[in-house]
Amino acid sequence: MSIPVPIKPLPGQESVWHYPRPPRLEAVELHIQIHFGGLCIVDTPRCHRVLETSHPPVYYIAPSFVRAGALRPAKGTSFCEWKGEADYFDVVAGDRTAARAAWCYAAPTPSFAAIAGFFAFYAAPMDRCSVGGERVTPQPGRFYGGWITSGIVGPFKGEPGSVGW
Repeated sequence: MSIPVPIKPLPGQESVWHYPRPPRLEAVELHIQIHFGGLCIVDTPRCHRVLETSHPPVYYIAPSFVRAGALRPAKGTSFCEWKGEADYFDVVAGDRTAARAAWCYAAPTPSFAAIAGFFAFYAAPMDRCSVGGERVTPQPGRFYGGWITSGIVGPFKGEPGSVGW
C-alpha cells in the first residue's frame, strides 16, 4: 500500500486529509444546484455536508429542495459503517434517467440523524452540479459520491492506487 502525500492547501482551501475519521456532519449555507435532463432538479441555499478523511465533501439536500418527481426509488441498498443503510433512487428528468444516481439514509445512526431523508447525488451522471456557482468535479472511483471544487485539495480516495487508504 502506498501512503498518500497530502497536497498542501492554499489560503481558503481545505485538505481532505484534515477531515476527521469517523466523519463529521455539518450544516452549511452554500448554494447548491443540480441540473439534469434540461431541468434544475435541486436549488438550495443550504444543506449538510459530510467530511471524511481522504474524501471530498458529500452534500445532503433536504427533500423540499428536490424537484417533485425527480426521484424514483431504485432497487438495492448499501451500508456505511458510520451512517447506516442507504436507499438508492433513480434520477428522472425530461426523457432521461440516471440509474441509482441518488441515495438517502431514512434512519441513519444517531450522529447523522440530521440528514434522515435528505438526498445526496452522484455528480458524474448529472448534467451539472455546482457549489456556490462553481461546477464540481466528481470524486474518482465508481462508488464514491464526493464533490470536488477548487476549495478542496487531495489526493482523493478513489484515485488510482488509493484502494488501501
